[in-house]
Amino acid sequence: MKSIIEIKNLEKSYKGKKAVNNISFNVKEGEILCFLGPNGAGKSTTINILATALKQDKGEILFQGEKVNKNIKNFKKKLGIVPQDLAIYENISAEENVKFFASLYGIHGEELIKCTDKALEFVGLKDKKKDKPITFSGGMKRRLNIACAIAHNPKVIIMDEPTVGIDPQSRNHILDSIKKLQESGATIIYTTHYMEEVEEISTRIIIIDHGEMIAMGTKEELKAKLEDEKIYNVEVENLGDLNKDEFFKVEGVKKVEVSESNVEITTLKGVENLDKLITLLMNKNVKINNITSVVASLETVFLNLTGRTLRD
Repeated sequence: MKSIIEIKNLEKSYKGKKAVNNISFNVKEGEILCFLGPNGAGKSTTINILATALKQDKGEILFQGEKVNKNIKNFKKKLGIVPQDLAIYENISAEENVKFFASLYGIHGEELIKCTDKALEFVGLKDKKKDKPITFSGGMKRRLNIACAIAHNPKVIIMDEPTVGIDPQSRNHILDSIKKLQESGATIIYTTHYMEEVEEISTRIIIIDHGEMIAMGTKEELKAKLEDEKIYNVEVENLGDLNKDEFFKVEGVKKVEVSESNVEITTLKGVENLDKLITLLMNKNVKINNITSVVASLETVFLNLTGRTLRD
Protein backbone atom coordinates (compact mmCIF):
# COMPACT_ATOMS: atom_id res chain seq x y z
CA MET A 1 0.00 0.00 0.00
CA LYS A 2 1.28 3.48 -0.86
CA SER A 3 1.36 6.29 1.69
CA ILE A 4 -1.52 8.78 1.70
CA ILE A 5 -0.12 10.87 4.59
CA GLU A 6 3.50 11.42 5.64
CA ILE A 7 4.47 13.02 8.95
CA LYS A 8 8.02 14.28 9.24
CA ASN A 9 9.79 15.35 12.46
CA LEU A 10 6.63 16.59 14.20
CA GLU A 11 7.15 18.62 17.41
CA LYS A 12 4.77 20.43 19.77
CA SER A 13 5.49 21.98 23.18
CA TYR A 14 3.34 23.42 25.94
CA LYS A 15 4.98 25.79 28.43
CA GLY A 16 8.41 24.52 27.50
CA LYS A 17 7.49 20.83 27.82
CA LYS A 18 7.44 18.72 24.66
CA ALA A 19 4.12 16.94 24.17
CA VAL A 20 5.26 15.59 20.80
CA ASN A 21 8.98 15.06 20.29
CA ASN A 22 10.31 14.59 16.74
CA ILE A 23 7.71 12.03 15.56
CA SER A 24 7.85 10.70 12.00
CA PHE A 25 5.58 8.09 10.42
CA ASN A 26 3.41 7.44 7.38
CA VAL A 27 -0.23 6.48 6.97
CA LYS A 28 -0.86 3.91 4.25
CA GLU A 29 -3.83 4.24 1.93
CA GLY A 30 -6.71 1.99 3.00
CA GLU A 31 -5.31 0.96 6.39
CA ILE A 32 -6.63 1.22 9.94
CA LEU A 33 -3.77 2.80 11.86
CA CYS A 34 -4.32 2.64 15.62
CA PHE A 35 -2.61 4.97 18.08
CA LEU A 36 -1.91 3.61 21.56
CA GLY A 37 -0.51 5.46 24.53
CA PRO A 38 -1.19 6.14 28.21
CA ASN A 39 -2.89 9.39 29.19
CA GLY A 40 -0.56 12.31 28.54
CA ALA A 41 1.58 10.32 26.09
CA GLY A 42 1.09 12.80 23.23
CA LYS A 43 -1.30 10.86 21.02
CA SER A 44 -4.17 13.38 21.30
CA THR A 45 -1.81 16.25 20.45
CA THR A 46 -0.57 14.31 17.41
CA ILE A 47 -4.15 13.57 16.31
CA ASN A 48 -5.21 17.20 16.77
CA ILE A 49 -2.30 18.36 14.61
CA LEU A 50 -3.30 15.82 11.92
CA ALA A 51 -6.90 17.07 12.14
CA THR A 52 -5.61 20.66 11.60
CA ALA A 53 -7.14 21.68 14.94
CA LEU A 54 -3.67 22.43 16.30
CA LYS A 55 -0.54 23.84 14.69
CA GLN A 56 2.78 22.09 15.18
CA ASP A 57 5.91 23.96 16.28
CA LYS A 58 8.12 22.04 13.88
CA GLY A 59 7.82 19.39 11.20
CA GLU A 60 5.59 18.96 8.20
CA ILE A 61 2.63 16.89 7.01
CA LEU A 62 2.22 15.74 3.43
CA PHE A 63 -1.09 14.56 1.95
CA GLN A 64 -0.78 12.60 -1.30
CA GLY A 65 2.73 14.00 -1.68
CA GLU A 66 1.74 17.66 -1.23
CA LYS A 67 2.52 19.76 1.84
CA VAL A 68 -0.72 20.29 3.76
CA ASN A 69 0.10 23.91 4.63
CA LYS A 70 0.34 24.69 0.90
CA ASN A 71 -3.24 23.54 0.24
CA ILE A 72 -5.00 23.09 3.56
CA LYS A 73 -8.46 23.48 1.94
CA ASN A 74 -7.92 20.41 -0.21
CA PHE A 75 -6.77 18.37 2.79
CA LYS A 76 -9.76 19.39 4.92
CA LYS A 77 -12.18 18.43 2.11
CA LYS A 78 -10.77 14.89 2.09
CA LEU A 79 -10.83 14.60 5.89
CA GLY A 80 -13.57 13.31 8.20
CA ILE A 81 -13.23 13.82 11.96
CA VAL A 82 -15.04 11.88 14.69
CA PRO A 83 -14.10 13.70 17.90
CA GLN A 84 -14.10 12.14 21.36
CA ASP A 85 -16.57 14.77 22.55
CA LEU A 86 -19.87 14.52 20.67
CA ALA A 87 -20.16 17.12 17.90
CA ILE A 88 -23.90 16.98 17.27
CA TYR A 89 -26.87 19.25 17.94
CA GLU A 90 -29.27 17.51 20.32
CA ASN A 91 -32.38 19.57 19.52
CA ILE A 92 -32.50 19.19 15.74
CA SER A 93 -33.22 15.90 13.98
CA ALA A 94 -30.55 13.33 13.12
CA GLU A 95 -31.17 14.09 9.44
CA GLU A 96 -30.70 17.84 9.96
CA ASN A 97 -27.47 17.17 11.85
CA VAL A 98 -25.96 15.18 9.00
CA LYS A 99 -27.19 17.65 6.37
CA PHE A 100 -25.61 20.54 8.27
CA PHE A 101 -22.16 18.96 8.50
CA ALA A 102 -22.24 17.68 4.91
CA SER A 103 -23.22 21.14 3.65
CA LEU A 104 -20.01 22.56 5.18
CA TYR A 105 -18.17 20.59 2.47
CA GLY A 106 -20.15 22.21 -0.34
CA ILE A 107 -22.72 19.44 -0.80
CA HIS A 108 -26.20 20.72 -1.68
CA GLY A 109 -29.56 19.81 -3.28
CA GLU A 110 -30.27 16.23 -4.35
CA GLU A 111 -26.69 15.16 -3.63
CA LEU A 112 -27.06 16.36 -0.02
CA ILE A 113 -30.23 14.28 0.46
CA LYS A 114 -28.58 11.17 -1.00
CA CYS A 115 -25.39 11.58 1.06
CA THR A 116 -27.39 12.12 4.25
CA ASP A 117 -29.58 9.05 3.72
CA LYS A 118 -26.55 6.93 2.84
CA ALA A 119 -24.64 8.01 5.97
CA LEU A 120 -27.61 7.42 8.27
CA GLU A 121 -28.29 4.03 6.70
CA PHE A 122 -24.63 3.09 7.10
CA VAL A 123 -24.70 3.70 10.87
CA GLY A 124 -28.13 2.06 11.28
CA LEU A 125 -30.09 5.23 12.04
CA LYS A 126 -32.12 5.79 8.85
CA ASP A 127 -35.35 4.83 10.62
CA LYS A 128 -34.53 7.45 13.31
CA LYS A 129 -33.66 10.28 10.93
CA LYS A 130 -36.61 12.49 12.00
CA ASP A 131 -35.88 11.97 15.71
CA LYS A 132 -33.83 14.38 17.81
CA PRO A 133 -30.56 13.10 19.35
CA ILE A 134 -31.72 14.26 22.78
CA THR A 135 -33.92 11.12 22.75
CA PHE A 136 -31.04 8.82 21.67
CA SER A 137 -28.98 6.43 23.78
CA GLY A 138 -25.24 7.08 24.15
CA GLY A 139 -24.45 4.48 21.49
CA MET A 140 -26.89 6.02 18.99
CA LYS A 141 -25.36 9.47 19.54
CA ARG A 142 -21.91 8.02 18.85
CA ARG A 143 -23.19 6.47 15.62
CA LEU A 144 -24.75 9.79 14.56
CA ASN A 145 -21.39 11.45 15.31
CA ILE A 146 -19.84 9.07 12.77
CA ALA A 147 -22.58 9.71 10.19
CA CYS A 148 -21.88 13.46 10.40
CA ALA A 149 -18.17 12.80 9.76
CA ILE A 150 -18.56 10.50 6.73
CA ALA A 151 -21.48 11.99 4.74
CA HIS A 152 -19.09 13.89 2.42
CA ASN A 153 -17.26 10.61 1.63
CA PRO A 154 -13.81 11.54 3.01
CA LYS A 155 -10.66 9.66 1.99
CA VAL A 156 -9.19 9.86 5.51
CA ILE A 157 -11.23 9.51 8.72
CA ILE A 158 -9.76 10.40 12.11
CA MET A 159 -11.56 8.74 15.02
CA ASP A 160 -10.60 9.84 18.52
CA GLU A 161 -11.93 7.27 21.01
CA PRO A 162 -15.33 6.91 19.28
CA THR A 163 -16.57 4.14 21.61
CA VAL A 164 -16.05 5.82 24.99
CA GLY A 165 -18.81 5.08 27.50
CA ILE A 166 -21.13 3.00 25.33
CA ASP A 167 -22.68 -0.46 25.63
CA PRO A 168 -21.01 -3.55 24.06
CA GLN A 169 -23.66 -3.88 21.33
CA SER A 170 -23.10 -0.30 20.14
CA ARG A 171 -19.33 -0.80 20.33
CA ASN A 172 -19.56 -3.90 18.11
CA HIS A 173 -21.74 -1.98 15.63
CA ILE A 174 -19.18 0.83 15.44
CA LEU A 175 -16.23 -1.56 15.03
CA ASP A 176 -18.08 -3.38 12.23
CA SER A 177 -18.77 0.01 10.61
CA ILE A 178 -15.08 0.91 10.74
CA LYS A 179 -14.13 -2.34 9.00
CA LYS A 180 -16.74 -1.64 6.30
CA LEU A 181 -15.38 1.90 5.80
CA GLN A 182 -11.93 0.40 5.27
CA GLU A 183 -13.33 -2.13 2.78
CA SER A 184 -14.90 0.74 0.84
CA GLY A 185 -11.47 2.37 0.45
CA ALA A 186 -11.30 4.80 3.37
CA THR A 187 -8.16 5.25 5.46
CA ILE A 188 -8.80 5.24 9.23
CA ILE A 189 -6.65 6.80 11.95
CA TYR A 190 -7.96 5.53 15.27
CA THR A 191 -7.23 6.16 18.96
CA THR A 192 -8.65 4.11 21.81
CA HIS A 193 -8.15 3.05 25.43
CA TYR A 194 -9.49 -0.43 24.67
CA MET A 195 -6.77 -2.91 23.71
CA GLU A 196 -9.35 -5.45 22.48
CA GLU A 197 -10.48 -2.93 19.83
CA VAL A 198 -6.93 -2.64 18.52
CA GLU A 199 -6.66 -6.44 18.42
CA GLU A 200 -9.85 -6.57 16.33
CA ILE A 201 -9.52 -3.78 13.78
CA SER A 202 -5.93 -2.57 13.42
CA THR A 203 -3.81 -3.19 10.37
CA ARG A 204 -0.92 -1.30 11.97
CA ILE A 205 -0.21 0.17 15.41
CA ILE A 206 1.84 3.11 16.67
CA ILE A 207 2.72 3.23 20.37
CA ILE A 208 3.49 6.68 21.79
CA ASP A 209 4.84 7.45 25.25
CA HIS A 210 6.26 10.66 26.75
CA GLY A 211 5.78 12.40 23.41
CA GLU A 212 7.88 9.92 21.48
CA MET A 213 7.01 7.08 19.12
CA ILE A 214 8.47 3.97 20.77
CA ALA A 215 7.13 1.25 18.46
CA MET A 216 5.31 0.78 15.16
CA GLY A 217 4.15 -2.33 13.35
CA THR A 218 1.40 -4.87 12.90
CA LYS A 219 0.04 -6.85 15.87
CA GLU A 220 2.21 -9.77 14.83
CA GLU A 221 5.34 -7.64 14.47
CA LEU A 222 4.89 -6.05 17.90
CA LYS A 223 4.21 -9.38 19.58
CA ALA A 224 7.34 -10.78 17.94
CA LYS A 225 9.35 -8.30 20.02
CA LEU A 226 8.71 -10.61 22.97
CA GLU A 227 9.70 -13.80 21.15
CA ASP A 228 13.03 -13.93 22.97
CA GLU A 229 11.32 -13.52 26.34
CA LYS A 230 8.92 -15.41 28.56
CA ILE A 231 6.89 -13.98 31.41
CA TYR A 232 5.90 -15.68 34.66
CA ASN A 233 3.00 -14.33 36.69
CA VAL A 234 3.35 -15.41 40.33
CA GLU A 235 0.44 -14.92 42.75
CA VAL A 236 1.69 -14.72 46.36
CA GLU A 237 0.30 -14.17 49.86
CA ASN A 238 2.80 -11.39 50.57
CA LEU A 239 6.39 -10.58 49.77
CA GLY A 240 7.45 -9.70 53.31
CA ASP A 241 10.90 -8.17 53.22
CA LEU A 242 11.86 -9.59 49.81
CA ASN A 243 13.51 -6.91 47.68
CA LYS A 244 12.77 -7.20 43.95
CA ASP A 245 16.48 -6.61 43.20
CA GLU A 246 17.15 -10.11 44.52
CA PHE A 247 15.34 -11.59 41.49
CA PHE A 248 18.07 -10.21 39.23
CA LYS A 249 20.60 -12.53 40.89
CA VAL A 250 18.81 -15.36 39.04
CA GLU A 251 20.24 -15.95 35.57
CA GLY A 252 18.07 -14.72 32.69
CA VAL A 253 15.84 -12.31 34.65
CA LYS A 254 15.37 -9.06 32.68
CA LYS A 255 12.48 -7.28 34.38
CA VAL A 256 10.41 -7.58 37.57
CA GLU A 257 7.09 -5.89 38.37
CA VAL A 258 5.92 -6.25 41.98
CA SER A 259 2.57 -5.53 43.64
CA GLU A 260 1.17 -6.56 47.02
CA SER A 261 0.02 -10.02 45.89
CA ASN A 262 1.62 -10.45 42.48
CA VAL A 263 5.07 -10.69 40.91
CA GLU A 264 5.54 -10.53 37.13
CA ILE A 265 8.98 -11.75 36.05
CA THR A 266 10.26 -11.29 32.50
CA THR A 267 13.09 -13.66 31.68
CA LEU A 268 15.02 -14.83 28.63
CA LYS A 269 13.61 -17.80 26.74
CA GLY A 270 16.03 -20.71 26.68
CA VAL A 271 17.15 -20.05 30.25
CA GLU A 272 15.45 -22.60 32.52
CA ASN A 273 15.25 -20.72 35.79
CA LEU A 274 11.73 -21.30 37.14
CA ASP A 275 13.02 -23.69 39.82
CA LYS A 276 15.52 -21.06 41.01
CA LEU A 277 12.80 -18.38 41.16
CA ILE A 278 10.56 -20.68 43.23
CA THR A 279 13.48 -21.52 45.54
CA LEU A 280 14.19 -17.80 46.04
CA LEU A 281 10.59 -17.16 47.06
CA MET A 282 10.42 -20.18 49.35
CA ASN A 283 13.71 -19.26 51.08
CA LYS A 284 12.14 -15.90 51.88
CA ASN A 285 9.03 -17.63 53.31
CA VAL A 286 6.78 -16.27 50.57
CA LYS A 287 3.68 -18.42 50.08
CA ILE A 288 3.03 -19.07 46.37
CA ASN A 289 -0.65 -19.44 45.41
CA ASN A 290 -0.28 -19.83 41.65
CA ILE A 291 2.22 -19.53 38.80
CA THR A 292 1.21 -18.98 35.19
CA SER A 293 3.17 -18.34 32.00
CA VAL A 294 1.85 -15.21 30.28
CA VAL A 295 1.15 -15.53 26.54
CA ALA A 296 2.39 -12.56 24.53
CA SER A 297 -0.46 -10.12 23.89
CA LEU A 298 -0.65 -6.48 22.86
CA GLU A 299 -1.25 -5.62 26.52
CA THR A 300 1.96 -7.46 27.44
CA VAL A 301 3.89 -5.72 24.66
CA PHE A 302 2.54 -2.33 25.74
CA LEU A 303 3.43 -2.93 29.38
CA ASN A 304 6.93 -4.04 28.46
CA LEU A 305 7.54 -1.03 26.23
CA THR A 306 6.05 1.67 28.45
CA GLY A 307 6.23 0.15 31.94
CA ARG A 308 2.56 1.01 32.53
CA THR A 309 -0.87 -0.12 31.42
CA LEU A 310 -2.84 1.62 28.66
CA ARG A 311 -5.20 3.29 31.11
CA ASP A 312 -2.45 4.61 33.45
